[in-house]
Amino acid sequence: MLLQQLFATRTHRMKASEIRELLKLLNRPGLLSFAGGIPDPDLFPAAEFSAAFQAALQPDQQAQALQYSVSEGYLPLRRWIKGEMARMGVPCDIDNILITSGSQQALDYLGKLFLSPNDTALVGWPTYLGALAAFNAYEPRYDQLNPGGNRSPDSYQEAAGAVGSLVKFGYLSPDFANPTGETLSLSGRNALLEMAEQLDCAVIEDGAYQALRYEGAAIPPVLALEIAQKGSIEDCRTIYCGSFSKTLSPGLRMGWVVASKPVIAQMVLLKQAADLHSPTLNQMAVHQVAEACFDSHVAGLRQAYGARRDAMLSALQDFMPDGVSWTRPEGGMFVWLTLPPHIDTAEVLARALDQENIAFVPGQAFFADGQGCNTLRLSFSVLNEAEIRTGIERLGRLLKQG
Repeated sequence: MLLQQLFATRTHRMKASEIRELLKLLNRPGLLSFAGGIPDPDLFPAAEFSAAFQAALQPDQQAQALQYSVSEGYLPLRRWIKGEMARMGVPCDIDNILITSGSQQALDYLGKLFLSPNDTALVGWPTYLGALAAFNAYEPRYDQLNPGGNRSPDSYQEAAGAVGSLVKFGYLSPDFANPTGETLSLSGRNALLEMAEQLDCAVIEDGAYQALRYEGAAIPPVLALEIAQKGSIEDCRTIYCGSFSKTLSPGLRMGWVVASKPVIAQMVLLKQAADLHSPTLNQMAVHQVAEACFDSHVAGLRQAYGARRDAMLSALQDFMPDGVSWTRPEGGMFVWLTLPPHIDTAEVLARALDQENIAFVPGQAFFADGQGCNTLRLSFSVLNEAEIRTGIERLGRLLKQG
């Protein structure tokens, strides 16, 4: 008997990440990769982390650093996050914060918490591929989230009700979204909250890129706007997911959730069942580095990544053929391209790797319904300005071939 025959039905919806597969190509000689939405390792605060780990392993700290700990997370780190959230307009208590192993774990927990089979999850068209992967295991139905658009909340309810479904949450990354780089306007955020109230559903706010703004005025998080309306986080339906992956280090897998206490309490139970707690040693190191240099380090990231974004936008303007359009992000790590409808970017990727030694992510994987064959995602975070210009010139040459 093959054990595959015993797998749960939920495994039928689990798919390999196209991005993770493309990351295997990073060691290919001479490859210019726009594929991985990853930070530049040359910009990691490595010296600060080295000192932090050494401090955590000193005799007076090592017992705590290497021992089991509480599921909620390392208290000093949660205190730091409390202060950071307050700066963003989100006053909260320590008990409103849960440390997770990256915000990806938070998305998995939230899918598990809210979704029963056939429940409706509202997501962007396109949306973050990792969110779809996290939610897919819980067998939801997807519908297109378009806050501030021409669709009424009743239409969402009617579409869900027609198949015996309930709308459970809307998921989005309002600042410099993965994959499009787009930012939801203030009016769009308020429209989202109004829609969620009418649908009586949760809002999952993914703030992974919020700190990486290169131009324009910051817009308050959705959770901040809701607290301003309702007066307390305990009355809010928005759940904020934060991450240190794009600012300090992705390898340490440190994220957090901020939400009302009943939501956090239930997520703590999920964490106890899944991994007991996130690594204490890593939490202690992240806390020390965040305390020491978070603001100055992020300021350096903004300068470096902002210059790379500018280089990409300039190169796209110079080298893209007619019929290609792209987003112009104010921050984050991504630019989203839309090609003429007849072009399949999966086929273009095969030629790009073979003929030009460049890589990107075809856009279809970011759509819950499999559309978007003529779209692609470019990341500008790892290559320097000269490499970006060379890579975009190669891509433009390839696209001009048809």
